Amino acid sequence: MTLDWKTGFEIELMAPPGLSRRDLAQAVATRVGGTVERFFHPQSEPSAVEGRPVFENLTPGFRVRDGEGAWIASFVDDLTLQRDLDRERVPLAGWRRIVADDGRLLRLVERHCDPDAESDRTLEPLATLFGTEAQRHEAGMVRVVDANGRSVAIDAPLPGERERPCEIVTAPIETDHAAVLERLLGEARALGFTVPIEGATHVHFDGEALCSARAITGLVEVWTQHGAALKRLVGVNPRCVRLGDWPAGLAELTGSEAFQAMAWAEAKAALGAVGLSKYCDLNLANLLTGRPEKHTIELRVLPALQEVEPLMAAAALFEGVLGWCRDREPGEAAPHSLVDLLIQSPMDETARTHWLQVVRRENAAIA
Repeated sequence: MTLDWKTGFEIELMAPPGLSRRDLAQAVATRVGGTVERFFHPQSEPSAVEGRPVFENLTPGFRVRDGEGAWIASFVDDLTLQRDLDRERVPLAGWRRIVADDGRLLRLVERHCDPDAESDRTLEPLATLFGTEAQRHEAGMVRVVDANGRSVAIDAPLPGERERPCEIVTAPIETDHAAVLERLLGEARALGFTVPIEGATHVHFDGEALCSARAITGLVEVWTQHGAALKRLVGVNPRCVRLGDWPAGLAELTGSEAFQAMAWAEAKAALGAVGLSKYCDLNLANLLTGRPEKHTIELRVLPALQEVEPLMAAAALFEGVLGWCRDREPGEAAPHSLVDLLIQSPMDETARTHWLQVVRRENAAIA
């Protein structure tokens, strides 16, 4: 199967005990004749502390570049992956996280601190910015405070086995998607990486072709009508977290004649007022952020996949759905049935045949 759309993939895997995401990064770097760079990977997690809904984190990430310096993929933590881990294990030496209650403080860490520094010295440049000295504690934590003694950030050992979660984040892929993915997933399989209990795969489709009120209207209509069936086809992981529906007001907005008559700048502003979040089945929020490196529509409902063929089949299915939305004529209604949607969507013919067979088998079983 082939893809025509520029896409990026985020594939959640789990390293076997004794290995880490750094091991996979190094294996891929060796294959491509490249290098591994350590970097701070930002994440957030819910907080039990009153008045602080989330804690912002920086955790160890590893970026692979080829011999010419081009980014191939990054290998990072995902805090939603929990149930495969033994939390009682002693933290691995050298694996640490930096925590703060304000993401802006961690942007300072990313800008001024060295991810390769010795663990108890990482935050010293941050302390210098605040005119204080890093405070070291017997438990292995390093704390930075401001001149009034208020906490700025804490550097602490990473909890046991948190080196094992590995989300592969690919660079955008324009051609030969299957070959690129196989080079990454083949190394993961060879090292014994597995599918996590809560695992998912996210696909980022370049959003430029869908930046119109007409295309977004079609996408909302298609997903509202066929989203549940499409999720059933690809087998969304019921243990996956951070999924959900769009805000109720989105369909009302896109279904209005006023929205459908808007130019993109006006439609974008209207979409921004609806309250879109990235944590939904189909993330449209990236179209609104103005970040060129992530100007995408993100599909979040695929299960974690280690084999290229089912991953390509699922990506081709949704490439076709997005292609129908891109090519939709003004006022054209979404195909009435899932079979009609598959027939009318511009997708790889092998993928179309595969998914039509799956739907027809399902229909026959129901009958």
